[in-house]
Amino acid sequence: MLRRPTRSSCRSVLLLGSAVLLLGGCASAQRPDVEQVATTFTDPAGDPEARCDLLAPATLKTFEESESGPCSEAIQQVPVGAGEVRSVEVWGGDAQVKLAGDTLFLTETHSGWRVTAAACRPHADAPYDCDVEGP
Repeated sequence: MLRRPTRSSCRSVLLLGSAVLLLGGCASAQRPDVEQVATTFTDPAGDPEARCDLLAPATLKTFEESESGPCSEAIQQVPVGAGEVRSVEVWGGDAQVKLAGDTLFLTETHSGWRVTAAACRPHADAPYDCDVEGP
């Protein structure tokens, strides 16, 4: 026996659909900012200090501790692979950018989008293996 949709069930479907569109719109609005941070970070000719400023605070701290030195010196040795942006995915306050030669992960902070992991390579069914990553 088929039931006729009630007014409240129609309203719920409408609200859910609106929320999905709204969240999708927010993610696409953030794509240019995410992409800019990723491409600036992976530019090997970029200023090392500026590249370090694009790291999330916890990632910066972990990176400097693992390299036993200041980020501005160590960042020049990281084998980041720049190149054409292949895809940008944003999920709320987190994002992934796949470039031709690298994959980066970012998070949104009070200072804007910051890199949480870079120089990442896929590792079969396991998580990415990244040369720069936070705790």
